[in-house]
This record gives sequence, C-alpha cells and structure tokens, in this order.
Amino acid sequence: MKFGTKAIHAGVEPDPTTGAIMTPIYQTSTYVQRSPGDHNGYEYSRTHNPTRTALQDNLAALENGKHGICFSSGLGAIDAVIKLFNPGDEIISTNDLYGGTYRLFTKVFERYGIKFHFVPMADAQVVAEKINAKTKMIWVETPTNPMMNIIDLEAMAQLAKSHGVLLAVDNTFASPFIQNPLDWGADIVMHSVTKYLGGHSDVVMGALVVNEDELAEKLVFIQNACGATPGPQDCFLVLRGIKTLHLRMERHSQNGKTIAAYLKNHPKVAKVYWPGFEDHPNHSIAKKQMRDFGGMISFTLVNNRIEDAKTVMENFKLFSLAESLGGVESLCGHPASMTHASIPREEREKVGLVDSLIRLSVGVEDAEDLKNDLAEALSKI
Repeated sequence: MKFGTKAIHAGVEPDPTTGAIMTPIYQTSTYVQRSPGDHNGYEYSRTHNPTRTALQDNLAALENGKHGICFSSGLGAIDAVIKLFNPGDEIISTNDLYGGTYRLFTKVFERYGIKFHFVPMADAQVVAEKINAKTKMIWVETPTNPMMNIIDLEAMAQLAKSHGVLLAVDNTFASPFIQNPLDWGADIVMHSVTKYLGGHSDVVMGALVVNEDELAEKLVFIQNACGATPGPQDCFLVLRGIKTLHLRMERHSQNGKTIAAYLKNHPKVAKVYWPGFEDHPNHSIAKKQMRDFGGMISFTLVNNRIEDAKTVMENFKLFSLAESLGGVESLCGHPASMTHASIPREEREKVGLVDSLIRLSVGVEDAEDLKNDLAEALSKI
C-alpha cells in the first residue's frame, strides 16, 4: 500500500462484534478469562489493550517496521530505550537535541552509571572517533530540535553496524510521511506521537518502531514491567489523527516553504534554519532521505536580543506561544527559556541556539494569513 492508504487502513479492521469501521475504545482495565491463562490474548490493559494494539500495528506499518510499541509520552519511549543498557555502557548522542531528552540522559540515567557523549553529527567521522568498546548506541535526531541540522541516516547506520552498536532515531520532526529511518538502516525509531502523528494538540504519547524480534521483545517487556503505557482513549484519538497525516504533512510542508522564504528576505531576521534551502547545511542529505522538508522552522533576529524575541512572540495572533509542535494550528516557542532551558547556556550557544532564536511549528492555516501575522509581530521591534 502507498502511504496515504496505509495511514487509513493499516492495522485497522472493522470491529468483529458489530462491524464498526472505527476501532472501538476498549475502556477496560481487565478481561474475563475462561480458565486461568485461557483468554483471547488480553489479560490486563497495562499489558495489552485492543485499541492500543490497532495503533501499534498502524504505526509499525507507517514506518515500514514490524513491531510498534506505544508509551504514555515520548520521554516514556526514550526512557524504555535507555533501560536496555547497563551501568558502564556509553551512548553517543547528537549535541543538538530536544531539551527533555538531554535532561533524561544527564539528570536521570547518568546517575545510574550510563555515560553520554554529545557530539555534532554532520560528519560521521566525528561520531566514529567517540566509539569505543563500551559504546552501545548512537542517538540521532534529524532534523534536530531546534537548529534543524540534518544527519545522514545511511552513514550513521553503516557506522553503527560496523561497530556492532544500535542506531536509534528520533523521527518526530519529520514524521513517517517525510522520512523512514528503518529504511536507511536504523534499529529503533522513536516518535513523540503528541506531535505530527496525533496532529491536533489533544494527546500526549510516545512510540517506538523496530524490525528485530528480540529487540522488540526486550522493549515490550520494559513497556509492561515499567508501566508507561497509554490509555485507550488516547490511542483512539491518535488513530483518528493518523488518518489525515499525509494530507496534513503536505500542507505543513507547503506552508513551511512559504514562511521560510518570507523570513529569509525579512530585514529584521538574521538567520533562518529550514532544511529545504539549498544553502542549508547537509541539504543534499535532506533531499536524499526526506520526501519533503516539513513545517518546522527556526530563526534568529538581527542584534540577537531576547527582549526582541519576547516582543515578537507576544504580538503574534495566529502563532500561539506554547510548548509542543506538530498540531494543525501554528505555534511558536522560545527554546532557550522553554523546551531547552535544561541545557546549559554555553552548550546551547555552541550549536547556535542563541537568545533571540524563535522556533515555529507552521500549521495548516492559510499561508498569507500566517505571513501577515509574522509581518505585524516583527514590525513591533
């Protein structure tokens, strides 16, 4: 099936009891058994739930994977991945990444003896130099949050395999519509389902997709044993959101292109970070591994004043100032004080995350209205 067909049909069957075309919300904590251990595959809803099963199967299909595993948040999914490892193990991560991931790595798991190296990943050789006998995984975001850096998935997969380590990819910014890391050799794909997959700013959820059976078995064990599982209502909402994922992503990408071009030519804007520009670092890699360039954009202001950034964001009418991204409505955020506040300033600025940087999640509204909103807000500085 092509992507749009998979988004609507993969993993989803009419309800066998009633024929309902939409997967029912199985709002139950437990399931009656005929005899101890004699049941229909469901015992307890932390372990399995039919609504969640349908969503997990659907997500696996969208990422061209075999196993989908859902969690109560994106960080819950990342937490499960790191629990694959032991004290003394080492993980190499991109140095430009979501602040919550950085916080989980450094404030939680480093306390248990897992060591993290944060390195730029534009060049695979830089990553290779950090690999040693204790390295167990490479953690990638591409595009990165919020600098929109592009990392070569094929090169990273070859590097990981040559050293016998896992490659995990946070694919949240791209979504499965734009990019499929498993196809390039990744072992684990992570999504904050909260974002583009849900698409309507009404669910918090995470997911992992893998191909390898033994790896899936370990992650499913952690999912059940640690209990960070989503409820059936949230799974239902994400299933509904995914049915329009391909349509939304086309519009997000179209609007993203329009807004990026507008900002690039604005006299009060210093830099615009969007992988669709030919002069964007690693644009050729983005063109190879992505089907489009999405609706995530970051930009900085002339003079780099945090006061100017605040003024712009306070004067938006359509770009709502809020955490998160990937919903149908346009959002803006200030990473230095919001999503990435847990990263020390000196570390943020090494990757270009300066005080005036504003991150946009361009929604599916009319692009002209969004341009007018930007023009009005920028006129206040």
